[in-house]
Amino acid sequence: MACGSCGTTVNGQPRGCQNNGTCGTDGCNKLTVFDWLANMSLPDGQEPFDFVEVRFKNGRKEFFKNVDNLQINIGEVLAVQAASGHDIGIVSLTGELVRIQMKKKKVPYNTDEFLKIYRRANQKDVEIWQEVKDREEAMKVRSRQIAIRLNLHMKISDIEFQGDGSKATFYYTAEERVDFRQLIKEFAQEFRTRIEMRQIGFRQEAARLGGIGSCGRELCCSTWLTDFRSVTTSAARYQQLSLNPQKLAGQCGKLKCCLNYELDAYLDALKDFPKTEQKLKTEKGTAVCQKIDIFQGHLWYAYEGEWMNWHKLTTTQANEILESNKKNEPVASLEEYAAELLSDTKVDFGNVVGQDSLTRFDKPKPTRKKSKNRRKKSNYRKKGPSNNA
Repeated sequence: MACGSCGTTVNGQPRGCQNNGTCGTDGCNKLTVFDWLANMSLPDGQEPFDFVEVRFKNGRKEFFKNVDNLQINIGEVLAVQAASGHDIGIVSLTGELVRIQMKKKKVPYNTDEFLKIYRRANQKDVEIWQEVKDREEAMKVRSRQIAIRLNLHMKISDIEFQGDGSKATFYYTAEERVDFRQLIKEFAQEFRTRIEMRQIGFRQEAARLGGIGSCGRELCCSTWLTDFRSVTTSAARYQQLSLNPQKLAGQCGKLKCCLNYELDAYLDALKDFPKTEQKLKTEKGTAVCQKIDIFQGHLWYAYEGEWMNWHKLTTTQANEILESNKKNEPVASLEEYAAELLSDTKVDFGNVVGQDSLTRFDKPKPTRKKSKNRRKKSNYRKKGPSNNA
């Protein structure tokens, strides 16, 4: 969620809160990093880190060296070096946290091969940048039409122009290798610019486009997740989830990344559980595991041939029976262990909220007997006592 001071100006440009990275909400940009060292001064004699993290379209970030020792703050628009020409981006991080980010992403900074910052973007740079950004959506629609006409099995998901408008990068996804030599020729004739085709994975596509997940929140890959670890169906099996592809798959069509979040906790809890394929041997018969409850630490077993009758055991009881089986010690039956867990299932509908009745504030309706007595009294007052009396 963005802070309340965010908004747009008259021409649609972002106004921003001008806090230069010290915003407490830290939610104005995609994959943003909160600069918690912004209000701290460096020790005497220590030079500030001369690399800056610059953010481009849809969370793409790169590191550039401040060779001219410019005073740069978070949120400023810079003209930076590119492979040919220059690019325009927004400063997302400065200071010592950039060093930590470069170590995390394994980007060397003690080298002579680096990209540098040219200058702060002037008005002409910003106008060209906004002009080419406005062309991206129409180009994406047209490029998809050309790809369909050439019968290419690919999906063009996003287009990103370089800041000076000299090159356009087409991001696409495909199941197999695509021969797009003819496609590039038609793109160059149609759009009159240099073309670069870059294939991305389906999860990277979801991260660039964004969206809302089944949990009701924004996609993790488009907000904070940067490393895409492999997710297997064994993660769902350990968590006792049904192997339903429609429920386990995310918007990218792959297994949800959140299946790995609690996997370690489940694996630690399952260490105390016996393996489900192990059978319990008793004098009454052999029992097979039917179901487990990881949170409460319970297992349900049923005798072979009596599949409808389940007996609930704890992990401790199941391990005791297995140890007895290994030592060839006799075990009478599962009912002896399951009897300890039997509880009274009688439902008592008590006054749990401290109220006597739900209709205690309703006005009681007068009974018919009282209404008849009132009518008699009123008639007696009007007519008076009878002569017979």
